[in-house]
Amino acid sequence: MKQPRPVFVCQQCDAQSPKWQGRCTECGAWNSLVEERPTEAGPAAGGTASLAGHRYALPGSAGQGARKYADITAENAARLTTGIGEFDRVLGGGIVPGSLVLLGGEPGIGKSTLLLQAAANFAVTHGPVLYASGEESEHQIKSRGDRLGVGDAPLYLMAETCIERILEEIGRIHPAMLVIDSVQTVFSLKFQSAPGSIGQVREAATQFLFTAKGHNLPTFLVGHVTKEGSLAGPKALEHVVDTVLYFEGERHHSHRVVRAVKNRFGAISELGVFEMTGTGLVPVPNPSAMFLAERSVATPGSAVLCCVEGSRPLLVEVQALVSTSAYGMPRRMAVGIDQNRLSLLLAVLEKRAGLLVGGDDVFVNIAGGMSLDEPAADLAIVGALASSLRNRPLPPGTAVFGEVGLGGEVRGVPQAPLRIREAQQMGFTRVVMPAANVDPALERGGEGAIELVGIRHVGEALDHLLA
Repeated sequence: MKQPRPVFVCQQCDAQSPKWQGRCTECGAWNSLVEERPTEAGPAAGGTASLAGHRYALPGSAGQGARKYADITAENAARLTTGIGEFDRVLGGGIVPGSLVLLGGEPGIGKSTLLLQAAANFAVTHGPVLYASGEESEHQIKSRGDRLGVGDAPLYLMAETCIERILEEIGRIHPAMLVIDSVQTVFSLKFQSAPGSIGQVREAATQFLFTAKGHNLPTFLVGHVTKEGSLAGPKALEHVVDTVLYFEGERHHSHRVVRAVKNRFGAISELGVFEMTGTGLVPVPNPSAMFLAERSVATPGSAVLCCVEGSRPLLVEVQALVSTSAYGMPRRMAVGIDQNRLSLLLAVLEKRAGLLVGGDDVFVNIAGGMSLDEPAADLAIVGALASSLRNRPLPPGTAVFGEVGLGGEVRGVPQAPLRIREAQQMGFTRVVMPAANVDPALERGGEGAIELVGIRHVGEALDHLLA
């Protein structure tokens, strides 16, 4: 039988070409075409290769056609806990049976450590767990487990990269949870291309999706990230899975953050905070206290921001430094926030508040290695910039939040009561916030008193903050 002809597939946009080219004609990426030569699916490709051709159905719907919406009864599956409260929070309250979760992060950030801890806890309470690793041997995983204190749990380790062999082991063990570390290292016998290519990654995601849904088996996939910080492999990988988690953190900080960017079973942008210790990742019950632990109160250029990540309120320190530029072109540097947003706020300060910073170097940092992208951080950034420029510290016990528009107006933000309660619990006595969010019912006197200052314009905010 005639062998199928090879095709060259772009690893960036999935475009196909009959011959190799230096540059993809669709997306313009250089040196992104990789040869993929599919083989015939049959006995020679492995005894379980034909599983990929079977259709699957969600539990309770096998063999049924289209059904009327009103005739379908909603079924809420019980969440399965991992024994790690912060991880369960990010997942939306626990693991949903049959869900497919993708966890991505920088090399060495702690992805394998977190999943090994979760797998060991899950195995003790819910049943056997299969941990298949294509990057480490069983002995390496065992040594890490000993350091993490993994006891005598029904946790099965497998150093394997062949998808068909992993599926065979699933049929033999019948695990309650599956962990694949990582999806870029596994391959299918149906393709001759190297592991990590776009065809292999797509096939792996599809195979594990069928397995998770068909056997009601919760599955975790570890994903590599590119130099740009996005998950490696085709974008379709993120569309296939139910939940996408990003593991973030600075190498020089002990804390790590797990952030949900997609979740079909819970809120997106949910956040879990961990501290990396010698015995593994330890959940941090009060992240606000950790981020503000080393804050200096009477320092110009420092403001405390009440932000919300998912359903969790956090207090973080926004630091700014404005200094005279020694060169003709002043520098603008931002760590933890979008640099374009910083440029926008500087323009608003000059035009609407009369603060001249055009010839100064400006540096903004979110202390503790946090990354923020919500507009509610605008007012805290403006306050920190003005404080550094005037060399005057903000009043002690003051927290700030609010969005700043191009006209200098301060706009309301969602979940204001949640932010105020967090500031009050951390001992702050005054909150400078948008006037649209001020609710007199939230302002308290006596012990634990807190004052709410409503602001309508950025100039009014600077009068209150630098009075």
